[in-house]
Amino acid sequence: MPSVSIIVPCYNEEATIQLLLESICRQTYSIAELEVILADGMSTDRTRLKVAVFQEANPDLKVKIVDNPKRIIPAALNAALGAAQGEIVIRLDGHSMPYPDYVEHCVADLQSGRGDNVGGVWEIRPGNETWLANSIAVAASHPLGVGNAQYRLASRAGVVDTVPFGSFRRQLFERIGRFDETLLTNEDYEFNSRIRKQGGTIWLDPAIRSVYFARSGLSELARQYWRYGFWKSQMLRRYPETLRWRQALPPLFVLGLLGLGFLAIFWWSARIILVTGLLIYFLCLWLGSLRAVFSHKDIRLSLGVPLAIVTMHVSWGAGFLWSLVKQSA
Repeated sequence: MPSVSIIVPCYNEEATIQLLLESICRQTYSIAELEVILADGMSTDRTRLKVAVFQEANPDLKVKIVDNPKRIIPAALNAALGAAQGEIVIRLDGHSMPYPDYVEHCVADLQSGRGDNVGGVWEIRPGNETWLANSIAVAASHPLGVGNAQYRLASRAGVVDTVPFGSFRRQLFERIGRFDETLLTNEDYEFNSRIRKQGGTIWLDPAIRSVYFARSGLSELARQYWRYGFWKSQMLRRYPETLRWRQALPPLFVLGLLGLGFLAIFWWSARIILVTGLLIYFLCLWLGSLRAVFSHKDIRLSLGVPLAIVTMHVSWGAGFLWSLVKQSA
């Protein structure tokens, strides 16, 4: 049974860090072969205290904290890798919670040669108990919000472009290198692009499941998706062939809004096109929310889900376009 290091970037995760550690303790994999390396971005809340309390109550699980003074995710992952001792490395997040058989499935797929990077699907849950947080969680796994992102939607195993929380043999980092610290986000996708360019395989197995806690409010969601869009543009400068249709639509949507909004000042027809287009767009989002309304029995989702999806589209697209402007400046 190979030893496993679970590496976790975290910053101010006092609300969820104990849930993560408890879920690791419940793994079907031998706890004696597990270690957890938390790369903490100098948290200002009680994250470290929560970890210390957990360690005292659960001495069988090896947990180590390393500092991440750069406070960016790829630097955290690299710092954790530097302290990791396992033959297999699994990446998780401080606001995630793996299913009990998560590690077991990751190791089995790696040992059977399914892929160089093996991961699974997200089960997205609300960040808190408000109706808006529930709407954001629904939107974050809705096809109108995330397109055809397989790690949020897949029901069949297969080769994919990327997985959110990967698992790897340690030797892979010696061959591919570590995470790119010039990217504040999209470090997973960039790393997977390097794997694919060198003939490797990214394997998604729906049996590998983890809970991911979505953002709780629209402002947090907007900041998150702005970062995603901004750094996706930066990454595409290096790997333009990785652009997918779902990633091109938000910046084109925002560009269309800006263009028609400007033309509408001078041209009556542009106003009609803009208003008609927005009405059709919002109608599609509203219709798309109805399934969630009926399944959750909550009429408020008919407002919250479209609001969340609009926030995701506009923030991602605006961040992407602003990155292009900064690159050309």
